[in-house]
Amino acid sequence: MKKFKLPRLTGGLLLAGMILPTGAVQANDAETIIQSKCVACHTEEKAEPLQMSRMSHQRKTPEGWLMTIARMQVMHGLEVTDDERRTLVKYFADKQGLAPEETEGSRYAMERRLNTMESFESANFEEMCARCHSGARVKLQRRPASEWEHLVHFHLGQWPTLEYQAMARDRDWMDLAFKKMVPELATDFSLKSASWDKWQSVKSVPVSGSWSFSAQMAGKGDVRGVMSISGGKDDQYSVSIDGEYADGSAFKGSGTAIVYTGYEWRANLTVDGVAMRQVFALSADGSELNGRMFEAVHDEAGMDFSALRSGSKAKLLSVQPGYIRAGSTEVLTIVGAGLGKKISLGDGIKVVSEMYRDDNKVVVQATANAAAKPGARDVKAGKAEGALLNVYDRIDSVKVVPDFAVARVGGNGGSTPKYNAHFQAEAWMNGVDGKPGTEDDMRIGFVPAKWHVEPFDAQAEADRDTHFAGRMDEKSGLFTTGASGPNPERRMSTNNAGNLKVIAEVMEGANALSAEGQMIVTVQRWNNPPLP
Repeated sequence: MKKFKLPRLTGGLLLAGMILPTGAVQANDAETIIQSKCVACHTEEKAEPLQMSRMSHQRKTPEGWLMTIARMQVMHGLEVTDDERRTLVKYFADKQGLAPEETEGSRYAMERRLNTMESFESANFEEMCARCHSGARVKLQRRPASEWEHLVHFHLGQWPTLEYQAMARDRDWMDLAFKKMVPELATDFSLKSASWDKWQSVKSVPVSGSWSFSAQMAGKGDVRGVMSISGGKDDQYSVSIDGEYADGSAFKGSGTAIVYTGYEWRANLTVDGVAMRQVFALSADGSELNGRMFEAVHDEAGMDFSALRSGSKAKLLSVQPGYIRAGSTEVLTIVGAGLGKKISLGDGIKVVSEMYRDDNKVVVQATANAAAKPGARDVKAGKAEGALLNVYDRIDSVKVVPDFAVARVGGNGGSTPKYNAHFQAEAWMNGVDGKPGTEDDMRIGFVPAKWHVEPFDAQAEADRDTHFAGRMDEKSGLFTTGASGPNPERRMSTNNAGNLKVIAEVMEGANALSAEGQMIVTVQRWNNPPLP
């Protein structure tokens, strides 16, 4: 029997493999690869333009196509080089991708927001599709009914016990899969769509230039600066970042990027010695980039990121911090592009002095009148607007964000790193009725807190989960998990899993306000695909 050596395709390689090398090959090169290496399993249906069985009847995100090609390598013996795989991902993502509207509501999967709690209107979809992987993985692809049916057969062939597992063996799984789910998926996620037809006529917009950016990272706070982008040939770019955190520490780095499907921005950078990735969506006019930037190894450590190309329009990205207490004087940084001379912070807030100004930010000292009415203010810098500043006179309650999180043990000489957890304390002010939890409550913003963990229940206390599962940094809200592997110090030598309460304490004058969340610390993240 011929031995087949499986290619080593780790989660990190899969994600990093999406960035093309210098000198990207063109579409005709991708078609040459397809015709030479894919015809053993796929037949040519049409030569001009090239159309192949199966592969030409699906549309996916860049991550989705990357997973498909990797599966062909692992399961079917496809032999392609890293450059050829990158070339194919670029080709398919451009030719058979998703329109921006088709990714709305599911971008959290591409952006690695892995503590997102999914919910779906269809109970069948939740029980049939979203019980083994994220529902977003399904929603980020498009197929005709015949291809959705092929996908059901693939699942049964690859996981033959599927219909006998929990939430499957108590029903006629086959009948539900073929008669209910295939028609539902073919209707909700059809191969043909008006959005995709329209998007194909939109030309890719070059993104070279200077970009003002604003971001916010758990445990480190606000970030701002300038992202410089150069290049553009074959949708490839060089990127450099020159920014700072709110405490003045540097946020600098450089790397490379590529644009798929005319708007899907993917970048690999090294920032302050740490490998990081960017998953952004480019606006239709090419003036804005929005998404998430995160560490390559620890994708749980990331930041919401918004950028605006200088010279494209006058607009504000943020005010940092985004709140001011009535009767106080604070230093505020206004971030954006096209910043005019006249600064307006809204009723009851006066600019005392302008401390610094450049093309991307204005730093001011501002005073909020003691009688200023609580609420959001529209901030303006000349014609630039779009940011809000919250005025409050007290903090009534605090929330832990996220209120439920999953962390994973790792390291300890094993192949998988730890997957830690980052928490933030969100301050709120009650509405006019003075009661929490009503629609007119005002979110103030993220505030400093003191953090600790406690056993979530009696079993967690008996198992001493707080001792074994990891350690919470009381200032930053970063929980670092314990080491992987059996622990002989624990009952039955179990691993360092745990069920913990996450508690934030915020001082409001002499009073301590507290809030609770929950964190499950569990086993290693063995499976780490680009789309969870």
